[in-house]
Amino acid sequence: MRSAERNGAWNVRKLQTLEEAVPLLTATDDFVLGLPIAAVLAQRFRLPTVDPAEFPEMIRIQIEKALPFSPDEVTTDFEVIEQSEGGSVVSAVAVRNQQLAEMAAPLLERGYIPRQVTVYAAQRASTYAPEGNALLIYPEGETLVSAVTENGKVSLTRTLESVQQEQLQIELPQLRLSAELQGINASFPNVLLDESCYQLRDTVQGILASPTEIVGVELPPAPVKLNLLPESWRQRRSQLTRQAEWRKRVVWAGGAYAALFLLLLAYLGFMRVVIGSLDRRIARDAPQTEFVRVAEANWKALAPAIDSHYYPVEILLHLFESLPSSDVRITGYNQSARQVSVDGEANTAALAYQFIDKIKKNPELRVFQFDMAAPRILPNDHAQFRVEGKPR
Repeated sequence: MRSAERNGAWNVRKLQTLEEAVPLLTATDDFVLGLPIAAVLAQRFRLPTVDPAEFPEMIRIQIEKALPFSPDEVTTDFEVIEQSEGGSVVSAVAVRNQQLAEMAAPLLERGYIPRQVTVYAAQRASTYAPEGNALLIYPEGETLVSAVTENGKVSLTRTLESVQQEQLQIELPQLRLSAELQGINASFPNVLLDESCYQLRDTVQGILASPTEIVGVELPPAPVKLNLLPESWRQRRSQLTRQAEWRKRVVWAGGAYAALFLLLLAYLGFMRVVIGSLDRRIARDAPQTEFVRVAEANWKALAPAIDSHYYPVEILLHLFESLPSSDVRITGYNQSARQVSVDGEANTAALAYQFIDKIKKNPELRVFQFDMAAPRILPNDHAQFRVEGKPR
C-alpha cells in the first residue's frame, strides 16, 4: 500500500507486490519501508537498568540467544516501553539482512533505498494506540496477524493461520496467555480491527470480551523511532544522496554555462547588428567625409599662401625676436612647403639651447614643431647649430 499527499489530501493505492510500487517511486523520493510481522522477530525484554547507554549491548546479548545467526547477519533496534526505578521494559525487533535484501530486491535493483525500515505493526500501533495496551488485528498479504502493543510499541506478535471463527477461538486465548506470561496486561482495553476484517468484529468481541474498534488506513502513519536500516544501506543511501546532489550541482552549473553561452551569442548578434548599422552609416556618409578630407588637404596646401603664420617675413621676425642675445646670430634661412630650416652660430652652446627653447615657447611659432640637433663646436669654441621646423 502506498500513500501520497497531494493538495492536502492523501491518495491511497493498494498494491499486491513491491514490484508494483517501484514504478511509482523515483530515486529522489524520501520513503519508509514497513516490514510485515513474518519478516521480523519482536521480543519484549525487561532490563535491570535505566541507562540508555547500556541498552544496545544487553539487547544484543538477548537477541543472540533468540536467533541462530551471528550479530553481523542481523539488524536490530529497540524502543523503550516504560521505565521505573527497578529497570526498563523495551521492545526489541530484529531482521535478518539477507531476508531483508531479498524482500527489497525490486527497490535495490533500481537504486531506491528507503530512509527508514520499520515494522508496519509499529506504525499502526503508534498511530491508533500511542498510550496503554492494545491488540491490533489486521491482514498482511494472505494471512491475518495480531500484535500486542504497549504505549505504541510492539511487544508480542503472532500470525493467525486462519480467519475462521473456530481458529480464532483457539488463537486469541493462546495469545492472551502468552502476553500474561510475559508480564503484559492482557485485558486489552483497546482492540483494533482493520476495516477489511469487519465481518470478524462480533467474533473478536465475543472471545476477548472487549469493545472492538474498526480502524482504516493511516493517513499518514505516525512516525516511529524503530529503524532496521542496515549499515551498508545507510552508506549506500548517503552515497546516492551525494551523487544526486552533485548531479544537481552539475545540472545547475551546466544551465549557468548554457545561459552565459546564450547571452554571449546574443551579445555577439547584437554587436553584429550594431557594426552593420555603423557600416551602413559610414557608407552613407562616405561622400561627405571624402569632401571634408579633400577640403582639409586643400586648406593645408594653401596655408603657406594665405596664413600669415607661414609667411617667411613673419617667421624671420619671430625668430629674431627669440634670439636670447646678440651673441647668437642667424646665418642662414630656408623655407619650403614642408619645412623651415635655420642655420646659426652662438658664442656658446648654452646660448644655442636657449635659442631653441625660446623658439618653442614663442606663441607665434607654434604652427611649427621645431627640433635642434646637438650643436657643433668650432675651433674658436663657438657653437654652430641648425634648427628645423615642420608644420604641425
